[in-house]
Amino acid sequence: MIKKVVITLLLLLLVIGGGGGAYLLLAPNFAPARGTAYVYIRPDDTFDDLCRQLTDSAGCRQEETFRLAARALRYADRRMPTGRYAVRPGMNNLDLLLDLRRGNQSPVRITFQNVRLKHDLSERLADQLMVDAPAIESLLDDSTYCANLGFTPETIKAMFIPNTYEVYWNIPADKLLRRMKREYDAFWTEARRNRAEQIRLTPVEVSILASIVEEESAVPDEYPTIAGLYLNRLYRGMLLQADPTVKYAVGDFALQRILDRHKEVDSPYNTYLYPGLPPGPLRVPSITAIDAVLHHAQHDYIYMCAREDFSGRHNFASTLAEHNQNALRYRQELNRRGIY
Repeated sequence: MIKKVVITLLLLLLVIGGGGGAYLLLAPNFAPARGTAYVYIRPDDTFDDLCRQLTDSAGCRQEETFRLAARALRYADRRMPTGRYAVRPGMNNLDLLLDLRRGNQSPVRITFQNVRLKHDLSERLADQLMVDAPAIESLLDDSTYCANLGFTPETIKAMFIPNTYEVYWNIPADKLLRRMKREYDAFWTEARRNRAEQIRLTPVEVSILASIVEEESAVPDEYPTIAGLYLNRLYRGMLLQADPTVKYAVGDFALQRILDRHKEVDSPYNTYLYPGLPPGPLRVPSITAIDAVLHHAQHDYIYMCAREDFSGRHNFASTLAEHNQNALRYRQELNRRGIY
């Protein structure tokens, strides 16, 4: 249908305007300074807003010819489809207007690494897309909606597998989350699910433990050892006593020293008080951390303490006596540095 309209308009322009009519549509009119540029159309944007973007960002040489071509193709006076559109060097008015009319978008690549809270996750996604952060967060907090995806508001962060994904910039919040659910299902292959079953955890529980492991250390090569330690404690029915869960319960991830008063905070996330895993992930765990849990190191460690050299690494121990010596050295260094 659009092809017929374009051919008809071209013939009309040729008859009325001669060669100038064809030039209006077919002559190159865009020269972005750094290769392909992108224009973004939001629901409330006007045609004038679009023209300003084309001039400011896409190297539009003759804005007036674009305006004339848009009027000829009846685009300037109609509701513009939202989206992210590519403007390539040497592009002419006709090609761009056809993309704009059809809603022929260019996808955007989104990422979300190192995210702790649902609010932060919503903001990170909204920064890369047209959707507003509150629209995402409200779904993540909706127990009925989360249940339809197979999660709870506490566990929903486990559904997000950190990676790079291509989506359309104007994707609605619901479609975005359903896309993440499909990616989650694809990630949790039969092999991964079987491995989770072998270590007596569900996929969500693997993600919860992975989030603790990742919060414990900034050194990924320690992840399998830390994962093995916490699994040892779980299998023995011991409290995890994981400091990151206390920080989460207190709401202060910058705590450098966990005191007794912190350990007494009554929260289901406080693993000094409550047995087993907390209700949900402390963060969106990385694939590295998830796989470290699934393929944890085999050892007999049940204690760990940050090294006194503040390298970010840990001393591990199998006995309480050995652990107490490690903890004493760390406390002495905290005192020496004035960290109370």
